[in-house]
Amino acid sequence: MVENEKLQILQMLQDNKISAEEASRLLAALEEPQTTSSGGGAKWFRVRVLDLDTGKAKVNVNLPIALIDVGLNIGMKFVPQEALGQANELDIQKLLEAIKHGASGKLVEVEDEDEGIRVEVIVE
Repeated sequence: MVENEKLQILQMLQDNKISAEEASRLLAALEEPQTTSSGGGAKWFRVRVLDLDTGKAKVNVNLPIALIDVGLNIGMKFVPQEALGQANELDIQKLLEAIKHGASGKLVEVEDEDEGIRVEVIVE
């Protein structure tokens, strides 16, 4: 599964969806050993971009929760500005704070019918 995630990161870099610095941090995080904790807290930050017509994923990014700042910035690049306006100006900092304080599940879902996509931000 790590190889697939590495390829996704490299593809996002090639498509200019993330910077080289962001790609480097993501790749480094994938190389770090994942520790298990008995706290039962969220471990993964997931960003999904789905095609509204087919329901299939166009983009599927899974990041360790420790990199939520980077992951959220990447995910928000996929959300068209007009869709953000419809979502009552989503406050990224409030979302980050909620995640850091234990929020989990589907936290954001934005659809853009003109582009034919749905963006979901999930913490598991």
